[in-house]
Amino acid sequence: MSRHVAIVTDSTAYLPQDAMERHRITAVPLTVVLGDRALEEGTEISARSLAQALQKRKSVTTSRPSPEMFAAAYRAAAEEGATGIVSLHLSAEFSGTYDAASLAAQDAAVPVRVVDSGMVAMALGFCALAAAETAEGGGTLDEAVAAAEKRADGTAAYFYVDTLDYLRRGGRIGAAQALLGSALAVKPLLQLDEGRIELREKVRTASKAIARLEEIVVERAGRSPVDIAVQHLAAGERAAALAERLRDRVPGLAELYVSEVGAVIGAHTGPGLLGAVVSPR
Repeated sequence: MSRHVAIVTDSTAYLPQDAMERHRITAVPLTVVLGDRALEEGTEISARSLAQALQKRKSVTTSRPSPEMFAAAYRAAAEEGATGIVSLHLSAEFSGTYDAASLAAQDAAVPVRVVDSGMVAMALGFCALAAAETAEGGGTLDEAVAAAEKRADGTAAYFYVDTLDYLRRGGRIGAAQALLGSALAVKPLLQLDEGRIELREKVRTASKAIARLEEIVVERAGRSPVDIAVQHLAAGERAAALAERLRDRVPGLAELYVSEVGAVIGAHTGPGLLGAVVSPR
């Protein structure tokens, strides 16, 4: 068995499958509760099925993985020769996933460093990739954690949603902010700020909001080497068009990912989500 630092994350990182396999990253799934059915994200419910359920106004909630699921992932990594594990997760402001991982880490056979990334979606995914690349280069457990935290510090995530209602229902944004958006018929641009979703700007139309999202991303990216992820829910054409424009406008672009978010994040944003993550190298 090879000795190495293993990387564990959760299903909300939304990393491409080939990247997970190449870097040997394990993702522990969160659960989507659709009516009376509990379904694991990524294997038992798709983003498209989730979007259809939301459009039909079906009851949708989400829940964290159990500590036992993390314990199983840590045990498997140790059995494969890991001498330490970095366990990177979505913001603790959004979910109890970090707490569940921390509980499991207490009884793991090898040291486990559980990290609240303060991020979600590919903002979390880029942190996991940074940790994995450091580990692959022979980095220690502490060095892999430091790489992930450095990446998180420099990463920014911005997104547009058609309505704030889904975020309000899930408790991810204040009722007053959601009501303001509805009352004024504005289209909100949001951002991640210290692990929370905050309203960045209010724009009058969807087209102007998406144009402004593009400008914010270009400004943030600058000319330095940067990775960008464009993510969406049931808005594939919008995402592809934004990605093409960013490809032309960001001179330091290294990697550009375009993907649909999974059911857990989709449950809280609703169809029409369009987001962009900017992550300097």
